[in-house]
Amino acid sequence: MTFPLSRRALHALAACLALCASAPAFADDTVKVVVPFAAGGTQDLVARVIAPALSKALDASVIVENRAGAGGTIGMAYVANSAGDGRTMALVSSSHHINAALYPKVSYDAVRSFAPAAHIGKTGFALMVSAAVPARNVAEFVAYAKANPGKLNYASAGNGSATHLGMAYLCAVAGLQMQHIPFKATGEALNEVLSGRVQAIMPASIGALAYLDDPRIRVLGLTSPVGREGALARLKTLSESGVPQFNYDSWYGLLLPAATPAATVEKINQAVARVLADPAVVAALDKAGIVPMKMSTAEFKAFAAKDVAEMRQLVQVSGAKVE
Repeated sequence: MTFPLSRRALHALAACLALCASAPAFADDTVKVVVPFAAGGTQDLVARVIAPALSKALDASVIVENRAGAGGTIGMAYVANSAGDGRTMALVSSSHHINAALYPKVSYDAVRSFAPAAHIGKTGFALMVSAAVPARNVAEFVAYAKANPGKLNYASAGNGSATHLGMAYLCAVAGLQMQHIPFKATGEALNEVLSGRVQAIMPASIGALAYLDDPRIRVLGLTSPVGREGALARLKTLSESGVPQFNYDSWYGLLLPAATPAATVEKINQAVARVLADPAVVAALDKAGIVPMKMSTAEFKAFAAKDVAEMRQLVQVSGAKVE
């Protein structure tokens, strides 16, 4: 026996079937979260914090894969060329949009090659200097650097990284002449400052926590009020300490290949929303100096479009270049 359906019911059924066909049933699948930088950096940390909860939310095995090189562009090219089935995504930060200005000849477009799936949160950065530098606050460091043009170096996690642009931006705003020394990862760069071979670095604020009382290095200030809690609350921002109106922070989010169906993008967004509602995840991100901040897919898409324009302007103002 059959039951006739109204035209409205038939349309609704067709829409439902289309949605089910386009959205992957992640159960028993492997979902790859690509981090375009080496292990040990903040992007890697965020990926590994959310991976277990994301695995549960998607009912899939979520693995983190580091594909470092060329300021993050190697890993992003890999994701851009991956199948749009929701099983390969990139965990990115502001450096992704920074690269749009620093690397004009990469094989992908920072906006058109990706589908913004989920915003995760924001973090600030910290200005840290070797103990060999005779400066105990931001104002003294700026004065010392100005008195020694071209004699001081700063380390970063690589050309185009957020640690690179942050210091280049500070040099432009404060009128400093410092040499950029790129490394493969934040940890490697930080070791050079700890040893005294390089004079300064600007890692994500989480990088400052373990060194607040370390005699080898001084944490002079924070670049943004974002994440200014706990032990970091004792630090002033750079704008409060001699570099007026300086503000610099970074965001973290997940991007999918542009060919990914809208239903799949939405599925990832909703999964991340559940992840960010997990108290254990929130606590882990807070401990890392990251303020959780979820957005809808529409909100994240609008945010990304605005951010890439702002990062282009910031790169131009800072004078940062890929050597």
